[in-house]
Amino acid sequence: QVQLVESGGGLVQAGGSLRLSCVASARTGSTYLAWFRQAPGKEHEFVAAIKWSTGSTWTADSVKGRSTISRDNARNTMYLQMNSLKAEDTAVYYCALKRYSSNLYSWGSYDYWGQGTQVTVSS
Repeated sequence: QVQLVESGGGLVQAGGSLRLSCVASARTGSTYLAWFRQAPGKEHEFVAAIKWSTGSTWTADSVKGRSTISRDNARNTMYLQMNSLKAEDTAVYYCALKRYSSNLYSWGSYDYWGQGTQVTVSS
């Protein structure tokens, strides 16, 4: 069993920045960790993913160029640095973990999920 705990959300003005963190309770080995977000009334949307062992990343077009996913092996922590935030980035952001690379963009394909952290961007 792996527990994922997100932090770093908050209220920020449009154009501002936030860094989200996700701490995993166990070594993540060759797993894939990802960030998803869910805006009110919408489905979970893939944001970015990283393969823990190699650092390979995948980023959604909606945040590409504005957001960077990274990880710190020593701290068992994944980050999402978000810059130039827009009102449409407002959502609850979740981290998720899976063991295989298939369906990386699918929320339901992950094995573990965190509780989420709220990001609100005021325009």
